[in-house]
Amino acid sequence: MTSFTDLGVPAELDSVLSGLGITSPFPIQTATLPDTLAGRDVLGRGRTGSGKTYAFALPVVARLAASGSPRRPGRPRALILAPTRELATQIEATVAPLATAFGLRTLTVFGGVGANPQIRGLKNGVDILVACPGRLDDHLRSGHASLDAVEITVLDEADHMADLGFLPVVRRLMDATPRDGQRLLFSATLDNGVDVLVKRYMRQPITHHVDSAAEAPVQMSHHVLHVRHDDRFPVLVDLVAAPGRTVVFTRTKRRAKTLTRQLVQAGVPAVELHGNLAQNARNRNLSAFSDGSAQTLVATDIAARGIHVDDVALVIHADPPVEHKAYLHRSGRTARAGAHGTVITLMTDDQQGDVRDLTRKAGIKPTTTKTRPGDALLAELAPGERSYTAPADFASVMDAAAPAGGSSSAASSSAGSSSEGARAGRGRRRGSGRAEPTGGSAPGSSRGSSSGRGSRSGAGGAGRAQGGPSLGGSPQGGRSQGAGRAQGGQGSARGGSQAAQGGGGSGQGRSRRGGTGSTPVHTTQSGGAAAFSAGSRVGGRRGR
Repeated sequence: MTSFTDLGVPAELDSVLSGLGITSPFPIQTATLPDTLAGRDVLGRGRTGSGKTYAFALPVVARLAASGSPRRPGRPRALILAPTRELATQIEATVAPLATAFGLRTLTVFGGVGANPQIRGLKNGVDILVACPGRLDDHLRSGHASLDAVEITVLDEADHMADLGFLPVVRRLMDATPRDGQRLLFSATLDNGVDVLVKRYMRQPITHHVDSAAEAPVQMSHHVLHVRHDDRFPVLVDLVAAPGRTVVFTRTKRRAKTLTRQLVQAGVPAVELHGNLAQNARNRNLSAFSDGSAQTLVATDIAARGIHVDDVALVIHADPPVEHKAYLHRSGRTARAGAHGTVITLMTDDQQGDVRDLTRKAGIKPTTTKTRPGDALLAELAPGERSYTAPADFASVMDAAAPAGGSSSAASSSAGSSSEGARAGRGRRRGSGRAEPTGGSAPGSSRGSSSGRGSRSGAGGAGRAQGGPSLGGSPQGGRSQGAGRAQGGQGSARGGSQAAQGGGGSGQGRSRRGGTGSTPVHTTQSGGAAAFSAGSRVGGRRGR
């Protein structure tokens, strides 16, 4: 079996990798490392989760360590460009332990946060700069950075940068780097202008094509659950209440916000990730998902590129994506690095044609099954005993995890704090230059629900019946004032149903069992499936 040292990786870096439990290279690393370590320009094509980050991180660190050039203020020696701030953060987290082995300094630069710490970091000198194009362009224009000392440049997820309209900025940045520097480009595809970057900036690049982005990994099983509109939310709750991490995708920011709150009220600890959240809220929610405080992440396509959390067992397309590339990138959150994963698409009658075209273009043949709440299939797809947490309990856990002086993380996982995050994000953008798009959706305003106080007061009134949450009052049919307020909060998010705004609904709960070992869940049409379906029908017309 080929080892990293066999490929030319220095022993110091191999030791760091071994300490991280990484002992064998992935195919794209095996293919590219001999050329990248030799200083050649390389074009690497491979789908998400194929190991691209180490494929360029290792040669960047190794070549800088070998060159011995001095570190100078404002003049990074290596530049790694990424399309989103989440991806930039994760790249830096991968590079930093490798850089430390040789005493190299790393820094991340992106929008949506204060510029002054970045300016100070640049002034102090940095070896490896991981940046989003927009904010780095700001620093160059203001004279806080220069790229004339860059020895090696990496473009990661180049096709996604093209999708976000970054190519003009990327060209300006590339023009500012030395023409004789080494350049590495990693992309899933070569469409939307990526081929122009290759022709303009790369010198006789060696192309390595591993794990085509047009093909789904063989370790990934695909299922389409054909459900009625009113059954979508109960089926979703059953799936995400199973053990293990789950990523749920929606098409719009408002849908992600509303669905997160509904899941929390249903007893499923969930956090959201979308463009309306301020950077600190995004970081906090990703940390909660990574450390297991919340095992469900509800996201727009912001998370379909680059976000990597270990052991995501299940990806659910609550809203089928518009096109097949988005399906493959979303699905790529599971079955990473050789692990097995399950992908489920919830499909209603009016979505059959779109889903059929989507899966055909994605090159997959999913198993399609008509499904109702309580079907044994749900326990097969997401095995394990279902567990539910009282919303108030989850709020206390997230509050304890919040940094001193920060806002409640529990609030940020509800609609109220999403609005607060959006307002905070707008304030930062006015004060600190441009904000980087975070994955297909530019940060925008959110006129969401009432404040997090409404959500928390509702949480206090949401009772538990037979081990499961009660979403519309007691199962005997009486109304709960607290639960009524919670439903009112859901309904006011401009996407909830009018019944939800009425607060409480009829109180006639439906009891179901989600397969073997699952806990009965009591829900009402107004607070669960109806609001979920109503939101999905109108949500597709709004921006992410």
